Amino acid sequence: MNDLTERQKFILTLVIHEYIRTATPVGSQHLVARYNLDMSSATVRNELAVLTERGYLRQPHTSAGRVPTEEGYRYFVSRLIQATELPDSTRRMISHQFYQMRHDVEQWMRLAASVLAHQSRAASLVTAPHPEKARLKHLELIATRGRQVLMVLVMVGGEIHQRILILSEPVGQERLSQVAHHITTLYHGKDAEQIRALRSLVEGLEADILEWVLEEMEHVDSVVAGEIYLDGLTNVLSEPEFTASDEARRALKLLEEPTLLQDLLARTVLTHSPGGVQVLIGGEGTWEELRQCSMVLGSYGAPGLVMGTLGVLGPMRMSYGRAISVVRFMSNLLSDLVSETLMDDSAIKSDEEVSHE
Repeated sequence: MNDLTERQKFILTLVIHEYIRTATPVGSQHLVARYNLDMSSATVRNELAVLTERGYLRQPHTSAGRVPTEEGYRYFVSRLIQATELPDSTRRMISHQFYQMRHDVEQWMRLAASVLAHQSRAASLVTAPHPEKARLKHLELIATRGRQVLMVLVMVGGEIHQRILILSEPVGQERLSQVAHHITTLYHGKDAEQIRALRSLVEGLEADILEWVLEEMEHVDSVVAGEIYLDGLTNVLSEPEFTASDEARRALKLLEEPTLLQDLLARTVLTHSPGGVQVLIGGEGTWEELRQCSMVLGSYGAPGLVMGTLGVLGPMRMSYGRAISVVRFMSNLLSDLVSETLMDDSAIKSDEEVSHE
């Protein structure tokens, strides 16, 4: 397929901007009048016909104007969209909010989902930072009743897992704390494979506890993404395309059912460099639930250590420039926060090693 002329690219861009703004078909006379074009309505109409023939626009009714097709949006996003950034004042305000709650990963996730939804005026999703390979940061054992013990396992990157253990006999809190501290000291920063290679360093109760730690870490390694945080669903429901529509229910079903969302994230190829984005338009022929939607997704974190996913979902008629800019900004911001947390953890570990020496 031959590329479009500069005039055709210009007109396609105008049609998409107008349709995003109004949600109504766009005609040639409207474009000439609104943008004061130095070309006739007939000329614009001819170009609209060419763009329709090429598959970038469609005409809902014979006498109606044009609306963008999935291919039209894809061409616009890949070749025509202009890179934009959030205003400096907005970026400073958002950064300040995050740095007020340093090292509180759960609060970061909730705030990130809120910011994404508000800035994009769409629905948002954020997954908690998830280790590419679970590595032990801290173990805590808490006596509850009888032989029951609560195991709290904190991974490098901040992900927390809890599990109730049933010991062969009751053990006091002081002994449990000693065991947890010893295991943490021996295996801090190591993944499951490395811990298994060194499990002969412990025996008895510590060996039993370590097996449970390994089971949990191997389960973490098998999971695609961390906990999912959502916000802004009412933003999607308020759009004309979704008012009293089955499309809305299908799209929301994807967000509300973790297994479907995990499948989407697992099958979406995301760049692992912070700031990169992937735009899914109309479900890309794979996800029927997203047939009338688009998603802008990005990843964040420290490649090779912990990664998370964030993004927004809205009608295909979403403001792509704004959505891409906010996803990219939040990707970079969360990556900085996660990296700083990992560096702090490393510094604390180094201090501990010096004190032991």
